[in-house]
Amino acid sequence: MRNRADRIRQTIGFEVIGFLLFVPLAHWAFGFSVQQLGVLAVTMSVIAAAWNYLYNLGFDHLLARWKKRVKKNTLERVVHAFGFEGGLLFVSLPLVAWWLNIGIWEAFIMDLGFATFYLVYAFVYNWAYDKVFPLPGWQAV
Repeated sequence: MRNRADRIRQTIGFEVIGFLLFVPLAHWAFGFSVQQLGVLAVTMSVIAAAWNYLYNLGFDHLLARWKKRVKKNTLERVVHAFGFEGGLLFVSLPLVAWWLNIGIWEAFIMDLGFATFYLVYAFVYNWAYDKVFPLPGWQAV
């Protein structure tokens, strides 16, 4: 299982790269100012970073308990990504509506766009992270 320093590196990398990709894409897709989206992204990044750390720790503990391993197969990575984004969507919906001064339905549609982006991004990032920083004893797949 990953140690605390490794999890912190994983989380910071995820949030920094995600921010650099998200803000220009969201500006292009939704037309809100880069400044508005930047503040929202930083706020969500702090929330997501805490959720990322706790979620990954909990997911690995459950996987270790149920499967006696922490290395994820493709289906487990899909479940992992959907679970992460679903939990974050629950928290982010009211924040997005309030910050962008839009209705809940519009915020929900936007949040689905954000979640879709981050769902794909989380899958790819965590797969790449495991390849770049494998745990000892992991064989290349």
